[in-house]
Amino acid sequence: MNKIVKYILIGLLILGALWAAVFFIKSNSKSSITYETHKPFISNIEKKTVATGKVVPEDEIEIKPQISGIIDKIYLEEGAEVKAGDLIAVIKVVPNEQSLNQAQGRVTNAQIALGNTKIEYDRNKSLFDKGVISSQDFNNLQLQYDQAEQELKNARADYQIIRVGSAGGSSSANTNIRATVEGTILEIPVEEGDQVIQSNNFNDGTTIATIADLGKMIFEGKVDEGEVGKLTVGTPLKISLGAVEDKELNARLRFIAPKGIEETGAVQFKIEGDVEINDSIFIRAGYSANASMVLEKKDSVLVISEALLQFDKKTDKPYVEIAVGSPEEQKFERRDVEIGISDGVNVEIISGLTEDDLVKQWNKTEPIKQGDEEEEEGETEEE
Repeated sequence: MNKIVKYILIGLLILGALWAAVFFIKSNSKSSITYETHKPFISNIEKKTVATGKVVPEDEIEIKPQISGIIDKIYLEEGAEVKAGDLIAVIKVVPNEQSLNQAQGRVTNAQIALGNTKIEYDRNKSLFDKGVISSQDFNNLQLQYDQAEQELKNARADYQIIRVGSAGGSSSANTNIRATVEGTILEIPVEEGDQVIQSNNFNDGTTIATIADLGKMIFEGKVDEGEVGKLTVGTPLKISLGAVEDKELNARLRFIAPKGIEETGAVQFKIEGDVEINDSIFIRAGYSANASMVLEKKDSVLVISEALLQFDKKTDKPYVEIAVGSPEEQKFERRDVEIGISDGVNVEIISGLTEDDLVKQWNKTEPIKQGDEEEEEGETEEE
């Protein structure tokens, strides 16, 4: 019985030792890692930037009234095509009572003055006909009479304008709001019954309508201060509209602001570009848009994928690792390189590589285990 127990214990110890050995081997063994390599190649490379903004009409004309009152009738709607002189709305004048009374009093005074002048004129005319007074004296009376008649006409016209907004109700009356340019009505911010204020030296006045030519559009956007120095007037732009998919419009940069505006800690500069309108696309004013523009361009240069680059932790200079020997050996050596422009995918290699070099790709074919990561971190700390 004791022998059987003894054999059982020995067997358990042997099994435990084998299991410990297998566990130790598995936990400390690392799978082999194979790195892929890539050759540099010749390609064209462009450094681009994208400016966000919107597409707006080149000129927007605001139609304002020349007299205060209330909107009596609106004849057109937003989106309507108009020509210069087309009637948009009519204003009903609500006269100021004090101004109306003053104008009416002026008419009465002019009538009284004309009556007195006429009596004097008639009396002296008979004397002139009889040769009692000289022609010079009569001509002075004639002048006074004519002036009195004209003053009455002016007073009546002023009274009519204050009361109804027009002296004769012609098509050019101040109460008629007409288009001053040809284009499309973008906005009519008032409604019938709204009170409006005339435009004068002290007040811009109420906008009755906004008109613009949708055939002349510009792109308005902003670029960062780090890129504005590389832009020049005349640079081609590619405009992508947020509301129109898979369509691009050509444009040309026409303006770069001389002064920047700070926004969220960065200085932005306003830019404008003339947009070439495509008849197949109807562009509405205010469409959000992105403008892509080339800052730098080089043709037929040596490039590699930007993902292959590494940067020295101390000097921050770029370098790559080059395969040495056969691919099976997986041996690499460091090579410092000089880089040029980048398009975000590929980067120009000015010096340090040739087309025959094999550049190490850093992404590994097998994932690193958690135990391996902890071990590598410990080695890094020791270094």
